[in-house]
Amino acid sequence: MSRAREGTRVPAPLLVPAALGVAFLVLPLLGLLVRTPWSQLATQLADPAVGEALRLSLVSATLATALSLVLGVPLAWVLARSRARGRSVLRALVTVPLVLPPVVGGVALFLVLGRQGIVGSWLDDAFGITIPFTTTAVVIAETFVAMPFLVVSVEGALRAADARFEDVAATLGAGRWTTFRRVTLPLVAPGVAAGAVLCWARALGEFGATITFAGNFPGTTQTMPLAVYLALQRDPDAAIVLSVVLLAVSLATLLLLRDRWLGRTGAA
Repeated sequence: MSRAREGTRVPAPLLVPAALGVAFLVLPLLGLLVRTPWSQLATQLADPAVGEALRLSLVSATLATALSLVLGVPLAWVLARSRARGRSVLRALVTVPLVLPPVVGGVALFLVLGRQGIVGSWLDDAFGITIPFTTTAVVIAETFVAMPFLVVSVEGALRAADARFEDVAATLGAGRWTTFRRVTLPLVAPGVAAGAVLCWARALGEFGATITFAGNFPGTTQTMPLAVYLALQRDPDAAIVLSVVLLAVSLATLLLLRDRWLGRTGAA
């Protein structure tokens, strides 16, 4: 028992860098809270523009997460279970938005879906549909930068899941679609939920691709990160208040959903 306890102790050489890492990540957040003008909180939050930006952020992040689930879960299954050639190339392409500067992603979306873009020009000519600088553009930009987080999480869960259950279901006569719905999805549900939480949080905080592809129009494309950037130029106190609101929403989401699903994973 004593040896087991000793094995769980953190080695001394790791304590200092670990403490520095915690300080590096936590101190800026504490500084934000310390400098928050709490007396102006109610006034700032009562501003209709703030409420509109928060509503748009929550709605667009939720829609982006839903779209990521529809597209990302099948994609993760292909990466984890398929034996097709070129999976490594496909995986690299899927995860490029993780390292690509968001502004570059916005430019890329504009070149494809803009009025003169590869697909956007056809949409405009054939249906009169213009995507850039609309709320739809916000959802697309957030999906582009956030979906890889979901794909990586679900792919990891699929690789960790015991494939023998799927083999048993196939032996009992279940088709591939039935096996996926009845066996695979329940096995990786905590991983899907964790990936969805990360995806939603990333979409909520998206800035670069959104302002490049969707613009910054109040009530239409101005999300909370864009409102923070705009407020920082004319009213730093308002920018701090808006930042605290985003921090509170993000922390609440991660704590509530992450504990609920990842806690079950740890218990299992």
